[in-house]
Amino acid sequence: MPASLDGRVALVTGVSRRAGIGHAIAGRLAALGAEVFRHHYARHDREQPWGADPAQPDGLELDLAEPDAPERLLAAAAAAHGHVDILVCNHALSGSDGGLGELDAAMLDAHWAVNTRSSILLAQAFATRHDGRPGGRIVFFTSGQDLGPMPREIAYAASKGALASITRSLADALADRAITVNAVNPGPVDTGYAPLDVHEAMRLRFPRGRWGTPEAAAKLVGFLATDDADWITGQTINSEGGFRR
Repeated sequence: MPASLDGRVALVTGVSRRAGIGHAIAGRLAALGAEVFRHHYARHDREQPWGADPAQPDGLELDLAEPDAPERLLAAAAAAHGHVDILVCNHALSGSDGGLGELDAAMLDAHWAVNTRSSILLAQAFATRHDGRPGGRIVFFTSGQDLGPMPREIAYAASKGALASITRSLADALADRAITVNAVNPGPVDTGYAPLDVHEAMRLRFPRGRWGTPEAAAKLVGFLATDDADWITGQTINSEGGFRR
């Protein structure tokens, strides 16, 4: 049986779509006993080809591109539950990207602000507020940018690669306080965003003949949040089901 998260509070970002990874993570942590504060920003999905699929969560809707948003979000979660033990930075800016020759400063800055800057500032706000109780956890979400090229997603890959690179440094900074910091690369996950032809082509690259699921990512995050994973920190964990690039 997995270890319990009874008495612990988790802040999960990017819980905007029922088909999304954030929604699965929030459900998994709640099933393990945690109280969960959910962040969402449905406007991002409404502007994407896949559209909105509102999870209608409680919590707070907030654009994490705003410089003060991470501090406001942590303050809201702490005010609602008294403290925060677990921070899962699942949010991401997708789309509005391109390959070399199509980039501009605004595109790069937008991905940096949402994917990288806000995650680091969330970690800083979490560490500042953490009161030293056991079970401090930070989980970033990265992508497969270190395992193979992402030629049409340069801004996204750069911003996610920065998170993977900073994980070990943040883990070292917080190790003496028994706060673990890890990053998860869930591989291609079927959240309903891929057109049918892309979905089928990608499916054939998995040994099991199917995409990853939000629930698979949620199980890994759930494990990292428990005491069973208290000896794991500074790692980027690739959980891709044998995906072949």
